[in-house]
Amino acid sequence: MSERDSGRAMPPSVARIVDAAADIMGSPNPSDRDRAFMARQLVQATLPHSDPGNVPVWTRTNGRLTLVVRPHFDRQQSLHLYPYGVVPRLLLFWMTTEAVRTRSRVLHPGASVAEFMRELGMNPDNGSSGAKRSDARRLKEQMMRLFRATISFEVGTPSTDATGITEWLDMPITTSGKVWWDFKQPTQGALFDSVIELGEKFYNAIIAAPVPIDMRALKALKRSALALDLYAWASYRAFTVTQAGKPAFIPWHGLAAQLGADYADPKDFRRKAAAAFRKVQTVLPSLRLATAPGGFVIQPHTRGTRLSST
Repeated sequence: MSERDSGRAMPPSVARIVDAAADIMGSPNPSDRDRAFMARQLVQATLPHSDPGNVPVWTRTNGRLTLVVRPHFDRQQSLHLYPYGVVPRLLLFWMTTEAVRTRSRVLHPGASVAEFMRELGMNPDNGSSGAKRSDARRLKEQMMRLFRATISFEVGTPSTDATGITEWLDMPITTSGKVWWDFKQPTQGALFDSVIELGEKFYNAIIAAPVPIDMRALKALKRSALALDLYAWASYRAFTVTQAGKPAFIPWHGLAAQLGADYADPKDFRRKAAAAFRKVQTVLPSLRLATAPGGFVIQPHTRGTRLSST
């Protein structure tokens, strides 16, 4: 007997995943509305999960690729403000999807806060705009942190000095923008059109080789930055493994360096990643994983198995 059949209420987060999984299994190919994309480089190396604090630069390395984030500097508070957590990831999914769909650097996020929040899978009715944890307040804060940040991709040998870098690309995420929304009244339409202009190099990078993903899965996993990262990463790696026609071994320490640098204890990352992978497999049923000493194996697309955290 299922939890629903027994009369016990499912937690909303579990219900979202179950409902999304049923929808995806019933219609495996997403509709145009549900089709989304993520930049390949930002799947290989991801944004911070938590706030790095008041430091001038933050990095994450995956093999020869290093993502460098230079945050917006708030002169009034003398603080470096980093994009971190779930909201910037949802914004990046939206930005990449819109750029791929429109083939334009100029994006239009909608007539009101509420309209844009629903498109991201956020809840405009979740608390007043002044509440610390309201979705509207989180969106307003993280939009400015992300849009004003500069990211760099560096390729080279792992090194603590500049001599290890053989290729680099520095790019602001946006070059200009106007947001006319009233965050205190999310449903109120603006008199003028809000506009975000992507930096040219950032735009070229994200449309060059975008990773296709399913918005239904993103909305189901939206409570966890780690789950969003693993879903995008697994979608990409499952595709490359299937194309190659052979399995790939993924060491836990390598995945932790790529996606989980915020975890001081490798065992803590492994435990949380395994739990997140189980959610990911629910909405990505073609993902096939198997445990292996020191890591796990990702197999070409077939029916999947669960990944153990032990």
